[in-house]
Amino acid sequence: MAGGRNGFLLLGGVASVGAGALHLFAAGLHTEHATLARLMVVLAAAQCAAGLLVSVSTRKAMPVTVIGVNLVAVAIWGYTRFAGLPWPDGLGTAEAPQFLDSTCAALGVLAIAGATVALVRPGASLPTAPTVTAAGLASALAVAAMLGGVGHVHSHGDGGHAHASDGDHATGGDHADHDHGTGTEWPRPWDPATPIDLSGVPGVTAAQEQRATALIRTTLDQLPAFADVSSIGALGFRSIGDSATGYEHYINTGYIRDDRFLDATYPESLVYRVDGTDRTLVSAMYIARGKKIDDPELVNYGGPLMQWHVHDNLCWKAGANGPQVAGVTDAQGNCPPASINPGAGNPMVHVWITANECGPFAALEGHGAGQAATAADGRRTDTCSHDHSGGHR
Repeated sequence: MAGGRNGFLLLGGVASVGAGALHLFAAGLHTEHATLARLMVVLAAAQCAAGLLVSVSTRKAMPVTVIGVNLVAVAIWGYTRFAGLPWPDGLGTAEAPQFLDSTCAALGVLAIAGATVALVRPGASLPTAPTVTAAGLASALAVAAMLGGVGHVHSHGDGGHAHASDGDHATGGDHADHDHGTGTEWPRPWDPATPIDLSGVPGVTAAQEQRATALIRTTLDQLPAFADVSSIGALGFRSIGDSATGYEHYINTGYIRDDRFLDATYPESLVYRVDGTDRTLVSAMYIARGKKIDDPELVNYGGPLMQWHVHDNLCWKAGANGPQVAGVTDAQGNCPPASINPGAGNPMVHVWITANECGPFAALEGHGAGQAATAADGRRTDTCSHDHSGGHR
């Protein structure tokens, strides 16, 4: 590369600086996780340094450095879109791609591509005008991502805000016509058209807030794949015959038996609102197989934000396509004829993808509501502060 400055390498350098600047910006959004924020600052410094060095040196080590640093950054980003990392704190759950982090990853890929071409073909270059234009566009994209991320706030301590941005799906956000004061009440009305806000709830840690937020986001992103009720039978879902309540549950026993936990791509149960022959998907009902309702993994996952519950008073009967709900036990604990009450089953929790005045984790209320470990007397009752009716489960 001694013959002159390689335009591809310069472009890769600018992209690396842009990605580093975005990482530095994002570090400020993760201040509740000190280790994660520090690591992001180190990675940002490495990307910026590698990008700047290509402007002052034509040594072969320069493109290798750009490739190496950005490859690490892009690999971590890609992995954490699908799975969590055990360390550092803050990356424990997968997150759906957002504009800010996706732009940062895209600039990292551009940096790798430019440096790779420069390394493989040191004599190749770009004309000055296209190089400057491409570099300017990369810089503008980085600035746009920063501006778009200004409203994106991560948790700050136990009472901080979690992932609230104009482009995010929403849960727990206050409606314009509801005044929640300091925002400490729970549950709160929520609407998928408003930013996610699970902040300020007493007894909720930053980690619990972050996990609950990530669960809501992935459910909103993935659950619409099951919107067509006519297609889910092929996946193994069967109705439990409760459409008379106004909501119909479809259970997938295969998903219940597997080892997946709170996986929006494999929901154990789907809930549809009934309107004549029409079915509208409104909620996932995740089921934790083989766990007690007071299992620490369940209780600590979202803390007071989520109310895991079981059904101890449902009566079941055999159906053509599997078990069917026959009703609930009477005052003496008896079931209708030809049905049985097997007792409390596996704990479950709802996540709503449609508006619900009782929050994103609202359970379906009514006599069949079952039991929850968090209820003072063990009985799961209506925890919503607004008066409403419904025979939900």
